[in-house]
Amino acid sequence: MVGVKREIDRLTASNMFDLCGVVAVVTGGGTGIGLMMSSTLMANGATVYIIGPKQADLDQTTELYNGAAEKTNRPGRMYGLEGDISRKSEALRLAEEVGKREKHVTVLFNNAGILVGATERPSEPTAEAFRSAFFDAVEEKHFDDSIRTNSVGPYWLTFAFLPLLEKWKEHEGSSRQFVPQVIMTSSMNGWTKDAATGGMSFPYIYSKSAIGHATASLAHELLPLGIRVNGIAPGFFVTEMTAPGTKNAVGQSQLPPGRSINFEIPTTQLAEPGEQPSVGGTNRDMGSLVLFLVSNWFVNGETVLIDGGTLLKHPSSF
Repeated sequence: MVGVKREIDRLTASNMFDLCGVVAVVTGGGTGIGLMMSSTLMANGATVYIIGPKQADLDQTTELYNGAAEKTNRPGRMYGLEGDISRKSEALRLAEEVGKREKHVTVLFNNAGILVGATERPSEPTAEAFRSAFFDAVEEKHFDDSIRTNSVGPYWLTFAFLPLLEKWKEHEGSSRQFVPQVIMTSSMNGWTKDAATGGMSFPYIYSKSAIGHATASLAHELLPLGIRVNGIAPGFFVTEMTAPGTKNAVGQSQLPPGRSINFEIPTTQLAEPGEQPSVGGTNRDMGSLVLFLVSNWFVNGETVLIDGGTLLKHPSSF
């Protein structure tokens, strides 16, 4: 009977998802999907370092969430580090900064990304119209910046943080139950055949295709170290990227009334009585997936699609 009680206790959500002792690094962790990740990790006890381009913005976010954690006696905390994740030198510096404060890192979320070079579909089926839409309107810089930030940056960061991830093997305590891991944010648009689901940005779609493939390749390469690599492929979530200027007081975004998207999401979120259903995924949807990946030992080299069934309606190769 004692053994059964112990097993039941071990399998409760409060024990499986207790992240006290976990140290997480989340690039782009102060806004959008990154904030959904970092706030979930912190809410469940983790120490979280969020990386972004402006220290002042990061400080505002960390003060807000740490203040709420203190008032509710939650142990998790969030700290901001300014950095340019597209640069090799910055990846090394950021790893060194975290290493000055922590003995190890449990999980690195390569989440930061940009969407540039968006265009409109041609108004008529002529070669001139297609060239105008997809060639003239797109700059070389759009591809350079997208690939550097969305695809190459996660490569530099993964290897820069490897020593801190490997130090998990030397660590004793509660975080020992979590295997070190790198988690990539790709996108459903790494597999879509319909550019409408990717904001009509081929630079974005190309870059997300690259990081989707890199997830499995790096997982294979890092097997000897015992460090896992998995991915998250989000569909439409309301963020500053997908709906600029809609961020609220707690850093989350909400789609304004009357705003719509130009592709179909077959899964509709449930709503409270008197409220409109939300369009796309929520922080609860993303947060529950984050908890699953961090706590599970047995998933490696996989990318989890979380798109509300969008790619069931639009042509894709996922």
